[in-house]
Amino acid sequence: MKTLDLSELLSTNAYPGRGIVIGTSDDGKYAVTAYFIMGRSASSRNRVFTTTEDGIQTEAFDPSTLLVAPELIIYHPVRVLGNTTIVTNGDQTDTVRDGLAAGKTFEESLRERKYEHDAPNYTPRISGVMNIVDGKYDFALSILKSDDGDPECCIRNTYTYDVPKAGVGRFIHTYMGDGNPLPSFEGEPEKVALSGNIDEFTNMVWTNLNEDNKVSLFVRYIDIATGEADTRIINKNV
Repeated sequence: MKTLDLSELLSTNAYPGRGIVIGTSDDGKYAVTAYFIMGRSASSRNRVFTTTEDGIQTEAFDPSTLLVAPELIIYHPVRVLGNTTIVTNGDQTDTVRDGLAAGKTFEESLRERKYEHDAPNYTPRISGVMNIVDGKYDFALSILKSDDGDPECCIRNTYTYDVPKAGVGRFIHTYMGDGNPLPSFEGEPEKVALSGNIDEFTNMVWTNLNEDNKVSLFVRYIDIATGEADTRIINKNV
């Protein structure tokens, strides 16, 4: 698979929706993840990321503004369970955490979930897990989506990466671009080059997201040797 330029993928797609990047820094020292949200409606744009004890959550920037379908836009995108970091685009973060805690696998945990109920888009649920134990690192990504807009069928794909290469990440997002209905992501996660320290990477992602549609960005670098994490959060609403 060809390694793509993440900045180009972001800058040439006005509306990838929500996106997850997971991989390894170019020096091989850090497990890297990024999660961003975008919005076209007033409700979707009325959000910020805030920190919690085990990750982050989305909140309304202006609580006085009515939120449409709050169950789809207010959730915990990131939670940490022991040596595992969970990153998703919805409340399935909790489903994965509870499943793993009960001894289920990542894939098994998501079996009880499917795409979002926002017809006619049927937005895919994208999820990722990063495991760092004793200096070893692996990760997996999942997408649950309708069958070309047919809600009768949920397509479930899981991709696992046992020994992630330095300087390489995988990028998965909800939409191929703007549209009505919005076209769901197609194919396996895109292979992208990762470079720079956490601030350089954060700035690159944020700068290349569409100015009108971007809402919030979370980036975390986890030291593979020690498990220590460094985090950046950018909110358009400040």
